[in-house]
Amino acid sequence: MRKEWFMAAQADGAGNAEVSRRTFLKAGSGLILGFYLAGGGGRFARALAADAPAKPPVAPNAFLHIAPDNTVTIQVNRLEFGQGVHTALPMLIAEELDADWSQVRSALAPAGDPYKDPNFGIQMTGGSSAVKHSWRQHREIGARARAMLVAAAAEQWKVPAAQVRASKGMLYGPSGQSATFGAMADAAMKQPVPQEVRLKDQKDFTIIGKPTPRLDARAKATGMQQFGMDFKPEGAKVALVARAPVFGGKVRTFDASKAKAIPGVLDVIKVDTDRGGSGLAVVANGYWPAKQGRDALLVEWDTAGLEKVSSKQQLAEYKALAKKAGTPVKKADIAAIAKAPKKISATYEFPYLAHAPMEPLNCVVDLKGDSCTIWAGSQFQTLDAVAAAKAAGLTPDKVTLNTMMAGGGFGRRAVPTSDYIVEAVNVAKAWGKGPVKLIWSREDDIKGGYYRPSHVHQADIGFDAKGNMIGWNHVIVGQSIITGTPFEPMMVKDGVDATMVEGMGEPYSVPMNLSVHNVKANVPVLWWRSVGSTHTAFVMETLIDEAAHVAKMDPVEYRRKMIDPKHVRQLAALNLAVEKSGYGKTKLPKGQAWGVALHESFETSVAYVVVASMKNGQPKVHKVTAGVHCNLPVNPMTIEAQVQGAALMGLGTTLPGAAITLKDGMVEQSNFSDYTVARMTDMPVVEVFTVASTDNPTGMGEPGLPPLAPALANAVFKLTGKRVRKLPFDLAKA
Repeated sequence: MRKEWFMAAQADGAGNAEVSRRTFLKAGSGLILGFYLAGGGGRFARALAADAPAKPPVAPNAFLHIAPDNTVTIQVNRLEFGQGVHTALPMLIAEELDADWSQVRSALAPAGDPYKDPNFGIQMTGGSSAVKHSWRQHREIGARARAMLVAAAAEQWKVPAAQVRASKGMLYGPSGQSATFGAMADAAMKQPVPQEVRLKDQKDFTIIGKPTPRLDARAKATGMQQFGMDFKPEGAKVALVARAPVFGGKVRTFDASKAKAIPGVLDVIKVDTDRGGSGLAVVANGYWPAKQGRDALLVEWDTAGLEKVSSKQQLAEYKALAKKAGTPVKKADIAAIAKAPKKISATYEFPYLAHAPMEPLNCVVDLKGDSCTIWAGSQFQTLDAVAAAKAAGLTPDKVTLNTMMAGGGFGRRAVPTSDYIVEAVNVAKAWGKGPVKLIWSREDDIKGGYYRPSHVHQADIGFDAKGNMIGWNHVIVGQSIITGTPFEPMMVKDGVDATMVEGMGEPYSVPMNLSVHNVKANVPVLWWRSVGSTHTAFVMETLIDEAAHVAKMDPVEYRRKMIDPKHVRQLAALNLAVEKSGYGKTKLPKGQAWGVALHESFETSVAYVVVASMKNGQPKVHKVTAGVHCNLPVNPMTIEAQVQGAALMGLGTTLPGAAITLKDGMVEQSNFSDYTVARMTDMPVVEVFTVASTDNPTGMGEPGLPPLAPALANAVFKLTGKRVRKLPFDLAKA
């Protein structure tokens, strides 16, 4: 991609609220279209209607390039790290543009104001928001570009614009005239960008809604795709940082003589690290000498005054807190529980979880006196660029952040403190002799990264003699992932982190009294794929299953009875999964059982019906049938892949060893040898079905994860009679 393409959005003065609704830049030849959409500051948790009419323009958001050879290159303003935005977002633009899909290309946009999420107000990838928030925005990009091409052709052919038709990258006139988009692109640049455009009726879609292979599939399948880990500019040195074993620890004394004696090691430098700590950066000619040098360091760490968390002690404290009422979230009369003839009293335990993406963290920084250029697979381009500028002592306009393809993230690359970005800048600043590539090993991230918080839930439910639920008291204990972040004003209300309680009570009509204890601990915590739903869905769906047993009802029928009538989407997802699975109609082989669960997150409902058996004391999943309600599916192939991947990741949370534990403030796990993640051998058959809908798309990156573990736990109960109340599964104690 030529640099000029990226600069197109700046042509009329980014940030000027009074600029016109057009911006052009002649980059050789071809049409560069940038246009202005409302978005303002946005709010992280604000639900902005995807099809709301555009407000007065305030900042450029996205653009495309049509080259003379008729190829259409679309800038993707999100991080592509496996979820498929490199294809889905261009599909939205190409549909309204009437482009020939075979001629569409995509490229990752750098950090910049033009690429901010119109709802959140920052450039970011997270919250399963990419397609949902871009649904109208990106379609309008394509529609405006098409209108300009049509206007150019009409002017050239001297015919009314209404008589010019666009189709598959071609323009056709009323008297047999024809031209490619590429041939008309220069003339289209001279046309005004229309204030209003008419978007296609869904019945006319030729790209959206069609199963579409990913644009990046071939490069990734052949090993040609360049990821952040692959990138290393000429002359760049590699740095690894030795960090304190306790979070926030600092270097007290060190001896680097043995490290510096290793061939290839260039220097050992003390640098600031995340959470107020300090560490030692080993700068070398490559990864291996840097690692050997770091291993040879002799360091005495200062951890005085720091809390040293131990998981066993923390669990005991959490359980004690869970017996007491916390900050109220939902209020209901629970007096009847004490004298209820039938009761459920359940304590649930959830451990810390590492993100453990396949590609560990990495970042290249080229810091000069008056500029800083960064290459990283960032989920938070806006925040990371600002944090990098502060660390470098520069103004934000002097920082260029290039978005690299990333190999997974699950939230780990979206850190409010910009930990690894700032650390890389600190190393480059201290080194001062050219570009530096900072690499975190997998051990670095598993032992010193950010984690899904540990939680304890205490549920006490009362039933009358007929099995009707008459009271539900529920307490949740855990750390807040939002407190202390820029999103706290929007997502923490009256001391309650909204993510900790998401989905509690839903979608059922239950008399729930809910409270929480937000505790503090010296363990860094962060969102993890599907956020709070990683634990709330498990609790809700296993307890509803248990309530069905108390009521002596089939679990599916009980759910249908208890679902609040307003939650029609969840019911539709459940009914679809049940229908397609053959639940209740197909006789399973001996030793196999059904398990059911459903949950909604990011406005998408997913229901699973699993078939499982027991082997050597552990459950084995044979098949998963998914019913998904995500409204209009933009790319059914991506949706299927997302659900399959999320199901496997959800299954991984049940496997022995899928837990981060601490002792004396130090994480005990270090790699896949002692931190379990799901592998290909664990993958069951996963069939995905979507509920037909014409409503605007909802999120898909995360909703497939939460219902898998409870569906399996419910199958385990049918197979063993044991209720699972802990992740990962510990059937010996169930």
